Amino acid sequence: MRALLGQLARFGVVGLIGLVVDIGVFNLLRATILAPENVHEGPVIAKIISTSLAILANWLGNRHWTFRAERRSQVMREAVEFILVSVGGMAIALGCLWVSHYLLGYTSLLADNISSNGVGLVLGTAFRFAFYRQWVFHPRRNGVELRPAESSVSPASAAPLRRVQAVTTVEDRPLGHQ
Repeated sequence: MRALLGQLARFGVVGLIGLVVDIGVFNLLRATILAPENVHEGPVIAKIISTSLAILANWLGNRHWTFRAERRSQVMREAVEFILVSVGGMAIALGCLWVSHYLLGYTSLLADNISSNGVGLVLGTAFRFAFYRQWVFHPRRNGVELRPAESSVSPASAAPLRRVQAVTTVEDRPLGHQ
């Protein structure tokens, strides 16, 4: 559990860096060259660009810090899988933005930020963490399963009975006293 919490904390720090990149680039583009007054699909295009840059930052951070013990030697395969999962997370944020901006008519900069960087971020982050952990950076993907130390020892009552022929008893007396 401690390892999971540490990994989750590192994932959060990397995610915050990606979030700064995503929000900063999105707002810069959304307020300038990709403003809806200039380009009808501007908010969606701005979100695609900003999230793509954040994905790159997140892959580097997660590969070299969050999941460094689980990363694979097949960098290209890992990168493609990371990008696929990240695009899934981006699709969630884009869906939230599209529904808010185009379907519901909330077209302000604040509304676009709440829908894509608020609601979309929470849903997309949960999706990405689950898939990064269970697919992209899963320890068994390297051919070696890493287990926490406490899971490698089973209680005696959980030991399989087959192939056990005899068990000798051990007496509880100090060594040297026979």
